Amino acid sequence: MSNSELNRREFLKAGVTGAAALSTVSFITQPKRVFGANDRVRVAICGLHGRGMDHVRSYSQLKNVQIAAVCDIDDNVLRKRLAQMEKMGIPRPAATYFDVRKLLEDKSIDAVSVATPDHWHSLIGIWACQAGKDAYIEKPCCHNIWEGRQLVLAAQRYKRIVQHGTQIRSATAIREGVQKLHDGMLGETYMARGLCYKWRDTIGYAPVQPVPPGVHYDLWMGPAPVHAFTKNRFHYNWHWLWWYGAGDLGNQGIHQIDLARWGLGVKFPNKVSAIGGHFMFEDDQETPNDLACGFEFDLPNGKRRMITFEVRHWITNNEAEIGTPALGAPAPHPGPHPRLGPNSGRRDTIGNIFYGAKGYMATGDEDAQTYKLWLGEDQEPQPSVHAGNDEVAHFANFVDCVFSRKAEDLHAPIEEGYASTVMLHLANASYRLGRTIYFNPDAQTVVGDEEAEMMVRDGGRGYRAPFVVPEEV
Repeated sequence: MSNSELNRREFLKAGVTGAAALSTVSFITQPKRVFGANDRVRVAICGLHGRGMDHVRSYSQLKNVQIAAVCDIDDNVLRKRLAQMEKMGIPRPAATYFDVRKLLEDKSIDAVSVATPDHWHSLIGIWACQAGKDAYIEKPCCHNIWEGRQLVLAAQRYKRIVQHGTQIRSATAIREGVQKLHDGMLGETYMARGLCYKWRDTIGYAPVQPVPPGVHYDLWMGPAPVHAFTKNRFHYNWHWLWWYGAGDLGNQGIHQIDLARWGLGVKFPNKVSAIGGHFMFEDDQETPNDLACGFEFDLPNGKRRMITFEVRHWITNNEAEIGTPALGAPAPHPGPHPRLGPNSGRRDTIGNIFYGAKGYMATGDEDAQTYKLWLGEDQEPQPSVHAGNDEVAHFANFVDCVFSRKAEDLHAPIEEGYASTVMLHLANASYRLGRTIYFNPDAQTVVGDEEAEMMVRDGGRGYRAPFVVPEEV
């Protein structure tokens, strides 16, 4: 049996039919490109409404990259972004698409940069690998644990370069701080905390309305169940609905979960508990806006480590100078704020704290790339270390690895992004089910809880044909 026949059968078994199945076969048969020293990587950017425009800005600063195509299901957004690119002096892409499947059939594309809503991340990533294309996948890399594992397997099987969009791993100061942790600056580091205290106002209630002209809404829903259009199920506010997003734990918090795990030197947790709720505001939001999570890790030497993580959505305090100018916090949110008035001086408190036998360390977020140590029983403060915000470095690292074909040089390989994303999905499942979840790190499965296992298997919503993550990649 040929590879094409085998993969066609796999996709048919997974529920992909008709033209979608045939186009998937054409993905797999494309030849792989060998790069020369003077070549440029031809990148296609998928999803342009929010984060995707940051991708455009970053890739446009790299001399060995050509933005060859862009894709968005909203024709209005697509036109707006093309006009912005022209005004910025960025050459117009050779091709534009609203259907990512057509983009993946374009044999001139070398790599896909995915900035769509979360529920599309893994599927596009898997299809890209099967199409012989490398991929930069925004955080979180998957909408549930199972499809994330399928993405990792696809990257390995097709030998593709797949970078996770946790760009803090390319921050010079953060990399230096993590190295100090691993070198024992704090002695035995036993616990890490992640803080996601980010100002989030109510999203209100949004009625059902007609799909706006120019929006390919069936493609936007993709793998998710069909639902009538509302503005709260579309641009950005999808983050707060379970069918598409993972709340602020998955939106902002994944950066700090990833750094906590990286700094502590752990992989998958054995035990996860989360409590919280949707407090204060009455609106369409389904995900919690206050959440406290605990993760336990059993180490091979019989010791244990712990990560705690907290999401807060409104007025709160700073901790360990995180969210203040002393630790590199950006300027306050521009006002006036609708609730707090014109001089609120609001700052998010986003970062990490690591605790060890000799002291503790605080780090800023991906925008405030800095760290500071307090050492000894008297907690003597050390000078803070700043390196500025150079987000382009993460995209440059991805492109360098596309040229070299050395996945081991990625700062945020998909295997690491997946491990961190597992944590957020386990925590959300614990919150939604109201109980502690036990996890087998070796099998990467929930222990003794069929309901929780099903929740992390498909997010509790299944897949809608033909947008189905295949059982075998």
